[in-house]
Amino acid sequence: MILEYIRYTIPAERSQEFESAYEHAAESLRAAPQCLGYHLSRCTEDSTSYILQIEWTSQDDHLKGFRQSDQFKSFFRDVQPFLQQITEMRHYELTKIAGHVPYTNPGKETA
Repeated sequence: MILEYIRYTIPAERSQEFESAYEHAAESLRAAPQCLGYHLSRCTEDSTSYILQIEWTSQDDHLKGFRQSDQFKSFFRDVQPFLQQITEMRHYELTKIAGHVPYTNPGKETA
């Protein structure tokens, strides 16, 4: 598995249009066998900053499979108006450093 991160800076007046475009583009990701999952996050400190994370089966599957597919053509058509707002688009591999810290609600007593 490989992770792709795409960082965007989207002007506030285009944020709704951007999110709507990705709602539609997500259909192409769901249909792509190379895509294992995705999510779009918006920064809480700077609402113009977004990060799209896509999990691909491999970098080759993404670049040589998805990008040559009909799903990519549709995906690209949906997000093309925002290409100039990309500040980073790179692939990352996981390291062995990982973990999960259980959440405890400080306002709720446990039994």
